[in-house]
Amino acid sequence: MADIKNYISTPGAVKLRTELDLLFRVERPKVVRNVAAAAAEGDRSENAEYIYGKKRLREIDRRLEWLSKTLDAIMIIEPPRSCEVIAFLHFVELEDDHGKVLTVRIVGQDETDAKAGCISWRSPVGRALLQKRVDDRVTVQTPGGQVSFTILDVRLTA
Repeated sequence: MADIKNYISTPGAVKLRTELDLLFRVERPKVVRNVAAAAAEGDRSENAEYIYGKKRLREIDRRLEWLSKTLDAIMIIEPPRSCEVIAFLHFVELEDDHGKVLTVRIVGQDETDAKAGCISWRSPVGRALLQKRVDDRVTVQTPGGQVSFTILDVRLTA
């Protein structure tokens, strides 16, 4: 994973680093203390607190490993200065063939949020939009079939 750069915004990188720090410095030590206290109570085979604590510790360790690998592979991308062509971190207003208008923001794969309109630059729509301009038309193959959009606007802010 470290050989493939993972584009991300500065706030996205801060969010991942904050989560890593919180898990490592606060959450994991707390769970370790709880597991040790539960283990001291005797029979571990029927000790629900011990069993749950060990499970939670494994979950935290897996998440810490994923966050570490992800942060090793990130490349922070600064917002573009121009809106002439669509690039990473742009807000793009689109109109589909039915006249429905939607706004999406092109972000890193670890920042996607469908409800907020944040789509990955690696997604079919994200890839189709990159390097396009206002009034360009893009067609995207989706699981539901082909969808076409006309680009109405490109902005730096929502």
